[in-house]
Amino acid sequence: MLDDFLVRAALAALGTALAAGALGCFVVWRRMAYFGDATAHAAILGVALALALQISILLGVAAAAITMALMIHGLGGRGHSVDTLLGVLSHGALAIGLLAVSLVPGSRIDLDAYLFGDVLTVSRGDLLVIWGGAALVLGLLWWFWPRLLTATLSPDLARASGIDPAAMQLLLTLLLACVVAVAIKVVGALLITALLIIPAATARNLARSPEQMAALAMSGGALAALGGVQVSLRFDTAVGPAIVCVAAGLFALSYLGGFLRGKRG
Repeated sequence: MLDDFLVRAALAALGTALAAGALGCFVVWRRMAYFGDATAHAAILGVALALALQISILLGVAAAAITMALMIHGLGGRGHSVDTLLGVLSHGALAIGLLAVSLVPGSRIDLDAYLFGDVLTVSRGDLLVIWGGAALVLGLLWWFWPRLLTATLSPDLARASGIDPAAMQLLLTLLLACVVAVAIKVVGALLITALLIIPAATARNLARSPEQMAALAMSGGALAALGGVQVSLRFDTAVGPAIVCVAAGLFALSYLGGFLRGKRG
């Protein structure tokens, strides 16, 4: 069954969406959208690094994403304008990566596949990496859920309970790097942040508790992933943008539903 490229594409999109949906809740709660952009844009620099060193693209992307995540974590507690620095890092990494890829001698690579995703070319090896990364992210989120939630909602209460908010922040940034590494082939570097934020924002319009929001974000992300693959096949479009468009449509429906409930109330 896994020899069918459509099945592999659907499974890859599903695994990515589940991990991104759950982690996206913390991205929304902590207002980490810029963190996600900077980490995702660094992935293109990782592609150039992998080509130059002739190593696995996945290893290059993971190394660049983790390096960026650690840099972001280091900037978090300083007195600089973090938004400005993140903007510089995000767009600087993307520009340097695009330039570096074009300068690598002998490289013939379809940049669109890394900017917007190319899930239809996912192999069985890629599936193992995607689902392995998704399982790692979801497992760590489940294990650290009470501490992550406390550190997110009330850093002072977390410190009083013996929880280090900075350590929880570092964990989130490293998990973000992991999601970027496994998601780049599905939605691409330019759309990874959308897959993190939109399902979580959709779930926030409907959920009554953090746990319910996480479950709804994962469900919405999965629905967007599978729906996006179908839309792509139906209209012969790129899969990554199709997934994000379906996710945006679900958000619009949830927002409209919340607005109508509010008017009735």
